[in-house]
Amino acid sequence: MTDNSEIAGRLAALPDPELAGVLLVVTAERPGFAMVHAALLGLVESGDVRAAPDVSPDTSSGPTAGRMSAPERSGQVGGISGAPAGPVPPSNVPTPTSSGGYSSAGVPTFESVRDKVEQRFGTAQGMDELDRQTPAGRGVDEQWQAREKAARERLDRIRKSLRGNDIETHEP
Repeated sequence: MTDNSEIAGRLAALPDPELAGVLLVVTAERPGFAMVHAALLGLVESGDVRAAPDVSPDTSSGPTAGRMSAPERSGQVGGISGAPAGPVPPSNVPTPTSSGGYSSAGVPTFESVRDKVEQRFGTAQGMDELDRQTPAGRGVDEQWQAREKAARERLDRIRKSLRGNDIETHEP
């Protein structure tokens, strides 16, 4: 393969119709560039750019490689739909640059961090439920409840004793 700057220079020197034709051929049958291909088809259908008919790939990678899809027919006058054949992304929405939960800079995305936290929280809740179903877990719960009950009783006795002392000191 040649140097990328050489390819970029050659592409930049092409007139718009030829560049559109090259890009249509190159992006066909490539799922990662489906939106680019759809946008190019939209330009061709709108008449802003005409595809160059003499552009074809040097090598074919399959039986359908190099074929341009025909524009969709409609019942409109002229027979060609004014809408592009595929989805065209809005121009003001940034494209996601993350893959696998990380941005291109290697920083975890908010969604991936949230998913990890939710997964760990769910695992902790499940472990707690499983622990309570075992004899040892039930024993710990029973001990906790017994201590809570004893603490409440002790606190009630302390409060009663304090109220008894307050009544005795205020009587004449």
